[in-house]
Amino acid sequence: MAAPGGLAAKSMPEKAKPLLEIYSDSTALSKSAAEKFALLAREAVRDRGRFLVCLCGGSTPVRTYQLLAQPVYRNELPWERMVFFWGDERMVPPEHPESNYGQVYQILLSRVPVKDENILRVRGDLSAAEAVKEYTDSLQRWAAPGLSWPRFDFILLGMGADGHIASIFPRTSPRDFNNAPVISVSGQYQDRPALRVTLTPMVFNSGRQVIFLVAGPDKADALAAVFEQRGRLEDRPAWLIQPAEGKVIWMVDTAAAAKIRV
Repeated sequence: MAAPGGLAAKSMPEKAKPLLEIYSDSTALSKSAAEKFALLAREAVRDRGRFLVCLCGGSTPVRTYQLLAQPVYRNELPWERMVFFWGDERMVPPEHPESNYGQVYQILLSRVPVKDENILRVRGDLSAAEAVKEYTDSLQRWAAPGLSWPRFDFILLGMGADGHIASIFPRTSPRDFNNAPVISVSGQYQDRPALRVTLTPMVFNSGRQVIFLVAGPDKADALAAVFEQRGRLEDRPAWLIQPAEGKVIWMVDTAAAAKIRV
């Protein structure tokens, strides 16, 4: 099955049956991700009156966020009906260059007509315990029936070269989540230690659409291990993301997909 604007797509026999879409380059990948966001936003507002979004930081989604701030999306999408959350955050002030919220705000949210009260960030300028409590309360205010958090319409996740997603790192056991929607963790990536706050798989797994956006040759080994089901569960946090009713799509470029055996 051909991926839109890409080279190939193939499914993996998992509970959530994630679909792998391989794109020729980062430009095609970013454009398709922006188009999926726009499509899902219109559908959610039409069907449920609002679009609940959970975004990620990192370098890979930057171009997608830049595209969404362009007039073709800025002037046409129902931004006033959108509510934004983040999958994880470093415990830094919003103006810090490593703030996931700060990155998205500067590139996208400051340029589109989103209501301030519909931007629910993790307070990285608080202590980790305070940030967890406040973010848990924010989730509760937008909770779906029967849950203590929203059922997100659109969840965007990346994956590090070490295989981590959000701030769920390799060697994390499901027992570490303590049945909590939000936890604080100490993580280190690319020699940058950081105290972080992250949503847990129970939140991601209630989403309607989870999209993994992965690009670059440094992700090739980790991505191949995920799709070829090599290693232990503790080493592959992506395996924890199996929505009970939602869908999972892996959108990747050819460099990231280079080591996946067809």
